[in-house]
Amino acid sequence: MSSVVIAGLAIAAALVAACLIGCVVNQRSGMLRDAKAGAEQDNSDLGLSETGPTVLHFSADWCGPCAAVRRVVDQVCADLPDVAHIEVDIDANPAAAKRLSVLSLPTTFIFDAQGRQRYRSAGVPKAADLQAALQPLRV
Repeated sequence: MSSVVIAGLAIAAALVAACLIGCVVNQRSGMLRDAKAGAEQDNSDLGLSETGPTVLHFSADWCGPCAAVRRVVDQVCADLPDVAHIEVDIDANPAAAKRLSVLSLPTTFIFDAQGRQRYRSAGVPKAADLQAALQPLRV
């Protein structure tokens, strides 16, 4: 085979691989995942509710999808008034983002009334997924 054909096949294979990876990443975006059980963290500086679950999401002025998360979380919290909503600007509080291993925006967390992280999501979560995760945590 000529080097042109081999190069063309290599480029085609790379494009297929990139498309597959993109599809997997896109499919996982916004999906709520159970938080890994680990060492307890001191999250007292975040202002979490002590009487019910809290939805906390990191955002920034320059983050386009963060506005969509704000709308979804506002809608869910309006339907579930005992659920607190906190938005943290990553530029104003990078230490909290580092402590919670926030690697991309938007990132959303659900904490229970005891301040334990129960779920996290990178991307824009669906309202139904948030409601389903919050329902068993409500007092």
